[in-house]
Amino acid sequence: MHIPPYHKKVTWQRFFVGVMVGGVVAYCTLLYMYGSMYESLIAQNNAFRSEITELRNQNDSLLEDNDDLSERPSEEITVESINLTIENMEELRLDRLIADKLKELVQQELKHVVGKDLSIIGESDQLLESTVENKSFEVEEFTYTLTITKLIISKNIKITAKAERTT
Repeated sequence: MHIPPYHKKVTWQRFFVGVMVGGVVAYCTLLYMYGSMYESLIAQNNAFRSEITELRNQNDSLLEDNDDLSERPSEEITVESINLTIENMEELRLDRLIADKLKELVQQELKHVVGKDLSIIGESDQLLESTVENKSFEVEEFTYTLTITKLIISKNIKITAKAERTT
């Protein structure tokens, strides 16, 4: 039995090269689609984790505050949440994952404020500001320091800050 020498014909060579190039292009497309899907899932998972952590901290603080309120029946306004906005995310080329992690670290640093009386927090705004500015936050092998540009103290504390990367 004789196997025909197809490898010597130009048409068969073109066919096999086309199959190989098509396989490489298909594999690259598959890697790109998988990578983008996985990245969006990681971002979504990270957002859910930070939201769960924030809600747990808020719940714990509000439960403590509720216990304190049951002990003393007075009408006080308390802090409910902390929101952080980073102004120069584009300048530092921070992606969403790093920015979310940085926001989560700042909220973790200021979790003791949630549930406290608003008048006490309003009097100690410099302490709140220096707490954030003097702390270095480490995210993925980079260290960031924040400089607060705007601080709004109400039921929801809103902090607008500029980040600096220090290595």
